[in-house]
Amino acid sequence: MPAYHSQYTSPPGLVANMALLPVRTQYRGPAPRATDADIIDEAIGYFKANVFFRTYEIKSEADRTLIYLTLYITECLKKLQKCANKNAALQEMYTLAISRFDIPGEAGFPLNAVYGKPKDDTEADQMRQYLTQLRQETGLRIAEKVFSTEDGKPSKWWLCFSRKKFMDKSLGGRGQ
Repeated sequence: MPAYHSQYTSPPGLVANMALLPVRTQYRGPAPRATDADIIDEAIGYFKANVFFRTYEIKSEADRTLIYLTLYITECLKKLQKCANKNAALQEMYTLAISRFDIPGEAGFPLNAVYGKPKDDTEADQMRQYLTQLRQETGLRIAEKVFSTEDGKPSKWWLCFSRKKFMDKSLGGRGQ
C-alpha cells in the first residue's frame, strides 16, 4: 500500500522548495488564511498511516510540508506523553513550537537532501516564520486530539505512536 500524499498539488506559493499553503489558524505568520480543511488537518488525518513508512516518494512541494508536519507530530506526541492534563499539554505544545529549531540548510536539519536551502536571509526568515506558525497550530490541534477523552486523560491510541520514526528520522536532536 502506498503512502498518502497531499491533495495540494499546485500550492499558491513556495519558500525554498517547500509549499507555502493556506492554514486555518489564529497565529500570525506568512501562511495565507484558509477556511476549509488545510495541510495540518491532512497531516493529522494521514499521520497514523504514514508514520509506518521508511521511504516516501515526493510528488509535489506540498508533500514536503506534509513530511515536516508528520515529523513534528511525532515530536509533539513525545512531549504529550509526559503531560497529565490538557492545560499542561497546551503549555508544553506552545513551548515546543516557539523553541529554537533547525530549518532546511542548517546542519541539524534531518532531511537536508530532500529540502532546498533558502536562497537568502529573507527567505530563511520567512521559512522560520512559516514553520513556527505551522508548529503552533499543529501543537494546538494535536493536543486537542490527544486529550479529547471523556476522563481528560491522554488517548493511548495516539500516544502509542510516539515511538515511531517516520522515514527513520526525527526533528529532535541526536539521541532524542
